[in-house]
Amino acid sequence: MRHRKRTFKIGRTSSHLRCLMANMLKSLIEHGRIETSVTKAKELRRHADQMITLAKKGTLASRRSAIGEMMITFNSLTSKEARSAKNGDTSAYNSDRKIIDKLFGELAEKYADRQGGYTRIIRTFPRLGDNSERCIIEYI
Repeated sequence: MRHRKRTFKIGRTSSHLRCLMANMLKSLIEHGRIETSVTKAKELRRHADQMITLAKKGTLASRRSAIGEMMITFNSLTSKEARSAKNGDTSAYNSDRKIIDKLFGELAEKYADRQGGYTRIIRTFPRLGDNSERCIIEYI
């Protein structure tokens, strides 16, 4: 029996789906809200809520799990940039580093006392052309 063997492919290969979710997660954390199709938003909600749960734990293992899930790449810093980063200057960081900092800093504090349901899906008008259901997914 296939109880609790959930697969949700959205018509893509597993590697494509993993990359799609990673990019959508990064955009959602960076901007706070994104517009997408309803099917993608429902799948993204599972991953986005899991990222907030990992951020609330705040451990090194949870940080590494979030980095792996979102396929975060770190640009290598020169010794001069690393020294300035220790002093608080994060201008040399790429956007992926800033996303992790925002997730484990700002968003973890914002939802510290909330027990779940961190995202909201708001349906909008169908897309012109193919009449696809569109929605906005955002953090509450």
